[in-house]
Amino acid sequence: MVQFRAVSAALVVSLGLMLIEAPVATAQPASGEQASSSMGASTPKQIAKAQRKAARKARREKKNAELKALEKNGYRESGNQDNYPQNLMDAERKAAASKAAAPASASGQ
Repeated sequence: MVQFRAVSAALVVSLGLMLIEAPVATAQPASGEQASSSMGASTPKQIAKAQRKAARKARREKKNAELKALEKNGYRESGNQDNYPQNLMDAERKAAASKAAAPASASGQ
């Protein structure tokens, strides 16, 4: 029993010493060192992530613009879905016609 207490006490002391020294080992570099390391080149992984994010943003903007054009030409996502495919095709046809008419009227002026 005495041996168990001695081992436990030694374990607690060594753990305490490690916790006291841990902040010293993980101290952050000085502000000058930190600034120089953060201004370094991006890694390929970071570059790929930024490219994927930009591609997602572009796709989302395109999708939202298409949906806005369809809604402008009479398509409604909610509401009566009995004639769903026909309503969508009608809105697409109107959107395509208005898109084709817009450049023609602009070039005619």
